Amino acid sequence: MSGGLHGQVVDVLGHEISAGVHPPGSVLRIDGLEERFGISRSVAREVVRTLASIRLVVSRKRVGVVVRPRAEWNTFDPALIRWLLAVDRSAQVRTLAELRTAVEPVAAAAAARNAGHEQAARLVALAERMVATARAGDLETFLEADVAFHGLVLAASGNEMFAQLEDVFGEVLRWRTGRGLMPEHPKPVALRLHCEIAECVRGGDPARAEAAMRELVEEAFEGTLESLDAERRATGTAQ
Repeated sequence: MSGGLHGQVVDVLGHEISAGVHPPGSVLRIDGLEERFGISRSVAREVVRTLASIRLVVSRKRVGVVVRPRAEWNTFDPALIRWLLAVDRSAQVRTLAELRTAVEPVAAAAAARNAGHEQAARLVALAERMVATARAGDLETFLEADVAFHGLVLAASGNEMFAQLEDVFGEVLRWRTGRGLMPEHPKPVALRLHCEIAECVRGGDPARAEAAMRELVEEAFEGTLESLDAERRATGTAQ
C-alpha cells in the first residue's frame, strides 16, 4: 500500500469495512468518495483498486463499488490483518495464533530437515541477536530480529506456501510490539526457545525443533492474551 493521501483513504475505508460500518452488499460510489475525502477521481479509483485487491470490494457496472461478504476477503493480507486487529483484537489474535500453531511447528521441523548451512547459521545468529538486544532493552532491534527469525524458519522449510506466510506472521509480531504488549525485557523462556529452535535446525533435529516451536507459539499466545486482559481491566474496554 502506498503512503500519502491514497494510503490514508484506503486505511480509513479498510478499517470501516472491517468494523462493519459498510456491511456486505452496501455500495460505495466514486463521486461520494471524492466528496467525502476531497480527492480526485483518479485517486478515488486507485483507492477502490487497492481495496479490490484485498477482495473487500468489487466494482459492478450501473451499481457502484459493492462491499463483498466477509468470507470472500483476503484475510492473509497484512493490511486487513491490521484492520481486523483494531476492530476485535482478541478474536483476531486467537485466529492468528491458531494459524501459527498449525504452521510454524511443522515449518520448524521441515527446516531442520531442509535448511542449508547458511540458513542455519543465519538462524543461530538471529537468535543470538535477540538475546543481546533483549538484555539491552532494545525492543525495536529485537523485533526486527524476531520477524527475520520466523520468516527464515518458514523459508528454510522448503515449503513455498509456508514461505508466503512471512508477511502475515511478521504483521502479528509488529502489532504486538506496537501495541505495547511486549515486556521491556522479553521473557527468558522465549529467548531460550528461539535459541533451541535455531540449534535444532542447525543440528538437524526435526522432532525437537517442532516441539520447541510449538511451545514458543503457545507461550506467545498466552502472554498476548494476558496483556490484552490487563489492558481491558485498566481501560474498561470490551475488546
